[in-house]
Amino acid sequence: MARTVAIGQRIELVSMDPHFHDISIALYLQEGGEGPEYLVHTYSGREGAPRRIAFVKSAMATLGGLQFTGAGLLRFHCGAPHLLGIKRVFLEACKLDSTTAVEARPLSIFDRKCSRNILAASCGDGVYRIAAEGGEEGAERRISAIAGGLIKLGEMEDRQTDEAAFSCGEAHDALVGLLLVRAPNVRAALREQEAAAARGTLSAPSQQE
Repeated sequence: MARTVAIGQRIELVSMDPHFHDISIALYLQEGGEGPEYLVHTYSGREGAPRRIAFVKSAMATLGGLQFTGAGLLRFHCGAPHLLGIKRVFLEACKLDSTTAVEARPLSIFDRKCSRNILAASCGDGVYRIAAEGGEEGAERRISAIAGGLIKLGEMEDRQTDEAAFSCGEAHDALVGLLLVRAPNVRAALREQEAAAARGTLSAPSQQE
């Protein structure tokens, strides 16, 4: 008799992992004692699938500044869900080959439209200020656009034209570094996320040989 296992609510899906035999990998939300916890799961029975899942989890911990629970699930240290943020972390981790050396992204990017480095600085209480290296003159519009991109991608609060803040009041440098890469082209990032959510279902073991 088939056994149903309660693994939580599926919140994101990579229907075909290009780095491991096109298996399906999904991200599940569970309610833990200290806030939301996240499970990375596949039904694939392929040899090596557990190692691929372990890599994705480890990459997520690094890229998003996540903690491991005693049960091997992932969580943010603040106990908040940061739902859009965790989805982006999951999608970015699944893009990496398992041989990749994963490092947290810096709090700076080079923006081609203003030909300057754009910096995100933590100001405390979960607030990040966006600035252009060498001064803001001529870059005000890009600073505002990139701050807006962070707000949309990370469900952050809009404080000022150059600031974005996490409602939890805690710093999340690794997550901001990851989102900052996508913030200049937030529409493309959101389209990718919507496409991932709409594409396919997590296949049963019999379909993942």
